[in-house]
Amino acid sequence: MSVRLSGVRGPLAVVGAAVGGCAVLMFVDPNEQGALLPPCPLFALTGIQCPACGSTRMVHALLHGDPVAAWQFNAVMLVAGLPLLAWLWVRWFRAARAGRPAPPVSRKVGVPVVALAVTWMLVRNLVA
Repeated sequence: MSVRLSGVRGPLAVVGAAVGGCAVLMFVDPNEQGALLPPCPLFALTGIQCPACGSTRMVHALLHGDPVAAWQFNAVMLVAGLPLLAWLWVRWFRAARAGRPAPPVSRKVGVPVVALAVTWMLVRNLVA
């Protein structure tokens, strides 16, 4: 039993960090000037929005019951990114529980995800 528990420490630590981050976002508004949270490094250096830009504000909006604002901050991360992250975490947890490493992501998933991320980055920077 202890072997199984020790194997899932990584996935459980990630959940713990996510819960901790959500707890911070319940009380810290990333939309306010001087917020405790750092800006996206790419945006801060170049003014270019990465595919994940707005995700912190999106999660803050979701935690405060505002899905419309969450959509406006990062629609693609809301509808594709969060489910993808959940799916990847479940795969990792199941493999860790069985004492195996997580299986690699197939090209059938990886290529469309990268294509979506690049397209989203281009669209949000060229259209805005």
